[in-house]
Amino acid sequence: MVEKLQKDMIEAMKNREKERLTVIRMIKASMTQERIDNKREENDDLLLDVVNKQIKMRKDSIAEFEKGGREDLIEKTQNEIDILMTYLPEQLSHEEVISVINEIFETIKPESQKDMGKVMKEAQARLKGKADMKEVSSIIKEKLQ
Repeated sequence: MVEKLQKDMIEAMKNREKERLTVIRMIKASMTQERIDNKREENDDLLLDVVNKQIKMRKDSIAEFEKGGREDLIEKTQNEIDILMTYLPEQLSHEEVISVINEIFETIKPESQKDMGKVMKEAQARLKGKADMKEVSSIIKEKLQ
């Protein structure tokens, strides 16, 4: 995935795709920052973490832009999310996510809200990069009640 990012950056430069190039450079800068700050190795896991963090930030921004009625910024930010999504593995459907969560519940057998951490830890391990963890968290909370 890291090699794909590098190739995409060169391709975006050749094709003069400004927006795509900006997003790719932002990913690379965030990866470098994360590598330096937390002494992490530059690999696919780091790329997944950075891309997920960037998508989350943009989704939060879209929510704010909707409050302010800024359709132009919503569209621009959504385009950036679409570019970022190309660097994530295939996303699981809602039904597949529920199926994985059901398997986790069978394994861990949580008894109350206190077990949320255990369930989320296992869900994070199985679903990281494959599903929106905000959605996963809300499904788990619902099942625990």
